[in-house]
Amino acid sequence: MAGLASFLALVVAGVLVWQLHGSGEYVAPRPSPSAAPQADPGAASSALSAFVADVHARRTVPGRSAEAVVLRNAAAVRVTDFSARFVAQSGTVAADGSWSADVEYTWRFAGFDARSVTEEVLTRFAPASGHTLRIAGFGGEAGSDDDEKTPVWLSGAVEVRRTPGTLVLVRGDAKEAEQYAALARTAVTTVRRVLPWPKPHLVLEVAADEAGLEAALGATQGSYREVAAVTATVDGSGSPSAPVHVFVNPDTIGAPDSQGAQVVISHEATHQATNAATDTDLPIWLKEGFADYVALRDVDLPLRTTAGQILKDVRKNGPPSHLPGEADFDSQADTFGEEYEAAWLACRVLAEVGGEDGLVEVYDRVEAGAPLARALRSVTGLSVGEFTKAWQEHLSHWAA
Repeated sequence: MAGLASFLALVVAGVLVWQLHGSGEYVAPRPSPSAAPQADPGAASSALSAFVADVHARRTVPGRSAEAVVLRNAAAVRVTDFSARFVAQSGTVAADGSWSADVEYTWRFAGFDARSVTEEVLTRFAPASGHTLRIAGFGGEAGSDDDEKTPVWLSGAVEVRRTPGTLVLVRGDAKEAEQYAALARTAVTTVRRVLPWPKPHLVLEVAADEAGLEAALGATQGSYREVAAVTATVDGSGSPSAPVHVFVNPDTIGAPDSQGAQVVISHEATHQATNAATDTDLPIWLKEGFADYVALRDVDLPLRTTAGQILKDVRKNGPPSHLPGEADFDSQADTFGEEYEAAWLACRVLAEVGGEDGLVEVYDRVEAGAPLARALRSVTGLSVGEFTKAWQEHLSHWAA
């Protein structure tokens, strides 16, 4: 009896369970596998709907979750025309039930963007209470070598500074935000000394680092290693109606309270004021040289500092045989800085020949569709060849 009682105790305690087979053997049964976690697009869509409603209501919630951070960003930036549409699951479901999906977001920055943009952004979901999901993050893995796009305002907490003509978003602290806001304000003033800009709409987006800049632009890793800032459409299109912002690489631009940083932002502000980001007909030397002319116009530095690379090359090899073209402006090339300096000096020569108003008129005429040769001849009386020779002679003189 004692042996039977012990056996029954083991069975009741669940320590040993046996199944009788027809052969008379007792075999331990295999445990039934638990159901693997599954993605739930319906629950994800519900989470997105609630998120959209919160953005529209300018509702914020406390905490450091990705959703709470982005809601605060959206309220500060004044995101409007916002929508989110579930597209498709991306990857597998993790053991904890979290998973990612491509989500199509539409938005614009009120007061600065004339129309909305639409972008697909990888969005992570995680289980919440009951059968619901919460938004757990935006964007791909940091430093991944892909072209996943993650807008700056969705990438983490941003400091926002606004004036009637400038909007600055900085993935940094309050001090950096104030410094970049000062750069933006000064840039508007700098541009207005040369160009009419009655209603400036300068938007600066400062990513956390170079990888963040590339994610904001949907670019592959390393694409902007030598680029301090770039003026581009938010959606990457060439549409003249697309919102255009200035995207800053904090790893390259240097201290945001430096003169060099101011020149960079003034250069990019010139691009925004002249719609250069969507104008593909302008010769690149005129587009980039004109922006540098405006940015450097009132900078009191010697040529050995502002044009040291090109003048060193001229002393060694003589002046270039032609004005810089598209193929010369390669950010991965060793001569990348030289081409900007050469283009700037070409616009300086043009301003010497035709006056600053003449430089602006040539730029305006070419931007409006006039051939460069016709605009040059009409404003300065020079052919392209004669102007190129004058530029080469100036380079040789300055180099000497």
